[in-house]
Amino acid sequence: MGAIEVPVLIVGGGGCGLAASNFLSDHGVDHLLVERHAGTSMIPKAHYLNQRTMEILRQHGLEGPVIEQGAPPELFGKLRWLTTLAGDGEQDGQLIHELDAFGGGSLRETYAATAPLLPIKLPQVRLEPILRGFAEQRNPGRILFGHNLTSFSDEGDHVVAEVRDVETGETTTVTAQYLIGADGGRTVGAALGVQMQGLSALLHVTTAYFSADLSAWWREGTLLTHFVNPYNPDLSSNLIEMGPTWGKNCEEWVLHLPPSDPSELDEETVVGRIRDALGLPDLELTLHHVTNWTVEALVAEHYRVGRVLLAGDAAHRQTPTVGLGLNSGIQDAHNIAWKLAAVLTGRAHDSLLDTYEAERRPVCKFNVDWAVSAAAHHPNILDGIGIGHHTPQQRRERTFAALFDPSPLGAVVRARAAAMLDTHRAAAQAHDVEMGFAYEAGAVIPDGSPPPPRTPMRDVYHPTTRPGHRLPHAWIERDGRRLSTHDLTGATTGFALITGEGGKPWVEAATKVAEKYSIQITVAQIGQGAQFTDADGGWAAVREITAEGAILVRPDNHVAWRSASAGENPTGILGNVVSRILDHTPGLDQGVRVGAEQLSSKSPVGKN
Repeated sequence: MGAIEVPVLIVGGGGCGLAASNFLSDHGVDHLLVERHAGTSMIPKAHYLNQRTMEILRQHGLEGPVIEQGAPPELFGKLRWLTTLAGDGEQDGQLIHELDAFGGGSLRETYAATAPLLPIKLPQVRLEPILRGFAEQRNPGRILFGHNLTSFSDEGDHVVAEVRDVETGETTTVTAQYLIGADGGRTVGAALGVQMQGLSALLHVTTAYFSADLSAWWREGTLLTHFVNPYNPDLSSNLIEMGPTWGKNCEEWVLHLPPSDPSELDEETVVGRIRDALGLPDLELTLHHVTNWTVEALVAEHYRVGRVLLAGDAAHRQTPTVGLGLNSGIQDAHNIAWKLAAVLTGRAHDSLLDTYEAERRPVCKFNVDWAVSAAAHHPNILDGIGIGHHTPQQRRERTFAALFDPSPLGAVVRARAAAMLDTHRAAAQAHDVEMGFAYEAGAVIPDGSPPPPRTPMRDVYHPTTRPGHRLPHAWIERDGRRLSTHDLTGATTGFALITGEGGKPWVEAATKVAEKYSIQITVAQIGQGAQFTDADGGWAAVREITAEGAILVRPDNHVAWRSASAGENPTGILGNVVSRILDHTPGLDQGVRVGAEQLSSKSPVGKN
């Protein structure tokens, strides 16, 4: 039996665990990752990386291969509803409706103005090897696949775990200060007695992963195609291209079908169902994998128990609608990493880790609920139109006939159907859900300002520097170099203080406070004649402070605090702010709180 001592033990080598490893390495935190499987995912799983996730990957230098191997929005930015992919019948291969989605089509300009990168489509089967490769480069010898966590115990001031090499059976004792459970909830959360709250059996699905040449029939630029079969509602399904080539020449596909009896999952039966659903009875295909699985809508009652932190699917599991699952997991890891680094280096009190649950759990709970709502809404739309799975067959037949009728009555039916299907933008265009979430409590200091306006469909994102929100992206320039405001925290992930051309007192304060608390604070004055220029006026449109104001940005590019204008004692105020961000022990000196809040009350926020 061997023994290892390490500051952090990560259990789970999926997207969330591997992301956490990379982020911790960038923070200089030594760690060990163990994963029970011999390799990364063998099936595609999640496939949509939203803008918030892409800018996180960019911050940590992980975006290059993801962009290279993935598909940009012009190759996936539509949802389509078809009867079948092909077939000889009058209603085969018919387009019912299409909708711009996830930054594609008419959405591109709006999305491009929001972040330094657009969303990317790349399934986990290809993303995880990228993350693993970087993790092994950054933390050599400490990324152990084929190693299973067999037991662990929280000893109060450290965690002791037993890890077994699956191939050799050799056991190693790992002593860590903290453990991140990113194992999908298989071991860690259950061992702690953490309850998963919500709906455990929302929906049952059969998924077929296969290879086939669909180039003769495929409509390019589609993230997901819903097939609404006019003849047999049990063949209604959805098809997703999975690369590695994108567009007509895509080789691999995933088809989600209504659930099958386990006795009907043999290759011949499943291949027949695929051919029937697509309307291609003679299609040649290679079936790679078939699963019957249950869609869940669950959130862990706690994200932190002692020295254990739960992340990714161990903390929240949801319907794939809206594509928030993997994205939420990577964002969990991003939130954890800088806090662990601050605590382990003594710059912050252990109580800072309590803010992980305070911040991420409400956001993930909302994401789960939003995805459930979208998943439930879609079949209801189809039934409302008259083409759903539960619609009486006689009515379905009449509606399908009317949908493709060239008469004025057919035009009305198509217009009504389009209007109803467009309500699916709450799933396909949920830009505000992806980018507009905020931490209302935690390692932030509220300034009393209200949240930005929100549309019911959450399809319009309003950038804001309100504390708790993601720092708005804007292009800035220095010495001819173009940067995003997100680049100010840097690859080494420190704090940033942004002020205007009149913010010299804040600049001087930041230097003193950084030295006092032994933290990195990158200072950026943005404005006319300042250190950085506002490249195209984008920063002025979103900064919501005067030229004398200041914004403190956390290492994860969320706004920690802001002052709309100058302060009477910048060093004292900023020192109190940093103290409050890093220390959340009960009974913290109320003067810290009052100092920051009084400043906010004197300085109403405005777009100056």
